[in-house]
Amino acid sequence: MNSTVSNHQSLKWLLALATLYTLYLAQSLIIPILFSGFIALLLSPLVKLLKTFYIPRTISSFILLAMLVAPFTFLASELVAPAQKWAQLLPKITVELNQKIDTISDEFASQKQMAEAEAAAKIKKDDDFSFFGFFSNDKPVPKKSDELDENTVEKHIKQGGIELVIKGLSSAPIFLAQCFGCLILILFLLIYGPSVYIATRRFPHIANKKKLDSIVYEVQKVLSKYIATISAINFILGAATAIAFMLLGLDDPILWGALVGLLNFVPYIGSAISIAILTLVGSVQFGLTLFALVPASVFLIINVLESQFLTPLVLGTKMQLNPLVTILWLFFLGWLWGMLGVLLAVPILVCIKLTLERLNLLNHWVTFIEAKA
Repeated sequence: MNSTVSNHQSLKWLLALATLYTLYLAQSLIIPILFSGFIALLLSPLVKLLKTFYIPRTISSFILLAMLVAPFTFLASELVAPAQKWAQLLPKITVELNQKIDTISDEFASQKQMAEAEAAAKIKKDDDFSFFGFFSNDKPVPKKSDELDENTVEKHIKQGGIELVIKGLSSAPIFLAQCFGCLILILFLLIYGPSVYIATRRFPHIANKKKLDSIVYEVQKVLSKYIATISAINFILGAATAIAFMLLGLDDPILWGALVGLLNFVPYIGSAISIAILTLVGSVQFGLTLFALVPASVFLIINVLESQFLTPLVLGTKMQLNPLVTILWLFFLGWLWGMLGVLLAVPILVCIKLTLERLNLLNHWVTFIEAKA
């Protein structure tokens, strides 16, 4: 009996590892399908609404997809030039910051050396060793090897920045091809998705078709509302940040507003990354002064107002997830699928939670996901 139970547990672990390995290897297939499915869920209620006005699904799907893509295309075209400018400045910025840090470190080291020399001179003031020059306050002359090391580091930093830009440009055609494939898949899901679902209901192994319909309807309704609400909130956050940066006189405020709005789709971690980036941007434009922290501080205030007041007010408490569970899930999907996995993590977690609730399965896991403090 114990042997049977042990074999059963081993098979479970092997199945879990095989599933994990398959998800990792098939990420190039799974991620576009999931992303397209979420966008189709977002637009599907509007397609149904337009059908009540006798507008065919094909026409309404084309119109809605065009209305969704057009603003992002325009925004991307407007942000290409600022993004390229900052990408070209990245190696120079890194070198300048490295030189400033080295200068500050040298000043601290020089002051420390002078303080030590003065203290030593005070202790041995009765002994005159100035003839040997033991306590000379002259600054040490830098060696040629040190200068060569600094030049080598500078060259490596510049080379790394150039390689980063080249890598990004080389991966652009693949990214555009994937985006085009996602658009085609979204279009086909909107047009032919309902008919495929109706055909799926006729499979003999699906016993309770009404329960399946209720689960699909609930997941589609709640998830589409969640995606639309979060998108609207992040748009408001990005717009408010861009306006604040414009009033501060920060260069390219629309670029940074769009960036923080996009990163805010990743809870907690996205805000931390935005603060780090804005601190770097502030130090580049305003120098290593206290005013360099103003852009990050302004964004932090706006982000706190959004997360503590706007999101709970608009989204409600029903879709609130436990922060610790969310962070762990973000790390897991980030490790499994990279940055795209992090962006898709929360919608996937919401979908899993809703499905388990409607199926009345693994209630302890549902309680774990939405555990409240």
